[in-house]
Amino acid sequence: MPRPALTRRSLLAAPLLMRANPRDIRVVNIRTKEEHHRYRTPYMFGGRQVSQVTLLNVYVEVENRSGQHAAGFGSMPLGNVWSFPSAKLSYDQTLGAMRTLAGKIRDFIADRPDYGHPIELNHQFEPEYLKLAAGINVGEPVPKLCTLVTASPFDAALHDAYAKLHRRSAYLTYSREFLNEDLSRYLDSSFKGRYLDSFIQTRPAPRIAVFHSVGASDPITSADVIHPVGDKLPESLPEWLLYNGIWHIKIKLNGDDPAGDRERILAVHAAANTVRACRYSLDFNERCPNAGALIGILRQLRERTPSCSERILYVEQPTRRDLRADRGNDMHEAAKLRPVVIDESLTDLDALLLAREMGYTGVALKACKGQSQALLMAAAAQHYGMFRTVQDLTCPGASLIQSAGLAAHVPGVAGIEANARQYVPSANAAWVARFPGIFRIEDGTMQTSTLTGPGLGAV
Repeated sequence: MPRPALTRRSLLAAPLLMRANPRDIRVVNIRTKEEHHRYRTPYMFGGRQVSQVTLLNVYVEVENRSGQHAAGFGSMPLGNVWSFPSAKLSYDQTLGAMRTLAGKIRDFIADRPDYGHPIELNHQFEPEYLKLAAGINVGEPVPKLCTLVTASPFDAALHDAYAKLHRRSAYLTYSREFLNEDLSRYLDSSFKGRYLDSFIQTRPAPRIAVFHSVGASDPITSADVIHPVGDKLPESLPEWLLYNGIWHIKIKLNGDDPAGDRERILAVHAAANTVRACRYSLDFNERCPNAGALIGILRQLRERTPSCSERILYVEQPTRRDLRADRGNDMHEAAKLRPVVIDESLTDLDALLLAREMGYTGVALKACKGQSQALLMAAAAQHYGMFRTVQDLTCPGASLIQSAGLAAHVPGVAGIEANARQYVPSANAAWVARFPGIFRIEDGTMQTSTLTGPGLGAV
């Protein structure tokens, strides 16, 4: 009898088919759709201003080896200003690169025959995503961070579909029962024999503290409101604190003006104190010129206003994201004053290990870098005893639900940033009635106890 012909698809599928885990899935259909929203007021960070957003929504249909089907959904902002900053390219050019890459990723996944768990599939697919990104010519290379953000709604849709097929929360599908390989496959040999369920809570924390963002150009007091939006939402910081019961504040800083940044921190502190005692995070978005400038600000705050200094929980990504090119900016001394976390720099385990070597003591986990990557970095951060927080990318709708699920299931998370309610509430409008605890913040916390449904929770 003649041997069956070997096709490209059969050759690609062979390694995973040998495992024959009946729980594995493959994609049988995939499509994407975009949403566009204008910000109610611009959001300034890292010396750049954002006034609009394009959401990439991904819909997948998967099947297991028995032919059972399930549908999954993922959504994420194409945050080009943050993930693909450029002094030469326009907003439309960097966004266009992400949209082109999204189409290539969609077509790539549609042509794959592979079965596996979403963690395994993402691990196998990511090198191909990077190759696809490298083939996009817009005058500058597409950064790895940008590729992760573009791929993240595809990864989310796979996690969502996989868990829905098994009729449970995605956070109940990260054990040896579902994963074919332990964490040493994705991290390093020190994780041999350990699975993700060792590092996550199977039930969500009932509530998570919400960080309110004060953009670098946002009014602080009512006297700072020059051009009122007039949409019945708060206009100043004290109004927001009263409106949402907020007691955690993320302060965006310009970084290139230490004295100005110090005064802005103190202005936020003074305004917050008119309502209640709040806790702060300081986010320089890479703009701090060096570690010495950061240390100077922290020491001056401690000397001048101890009550403000004591309320700073952590500092986020003070200097530039390319750590290998920035080895001189060691954070050991700064981290003695407050935890210093990486955000833009965190794209893989090597980056996390380099950050630790340079004195960083924490990580900002983000759903926009992918559910798979966020979970793996959460495991690594716990393994190395690092501070953990969950930040967003002005995530509205399903992307906020995913981010909330991440914050609620990773132990020891300091809080969650959720600023779409401030800057682009129109993108949340269709979700508020369905998930009031996530989208209506009344006591400074997000109610996450309800995130126990099948998939990632956005059902």
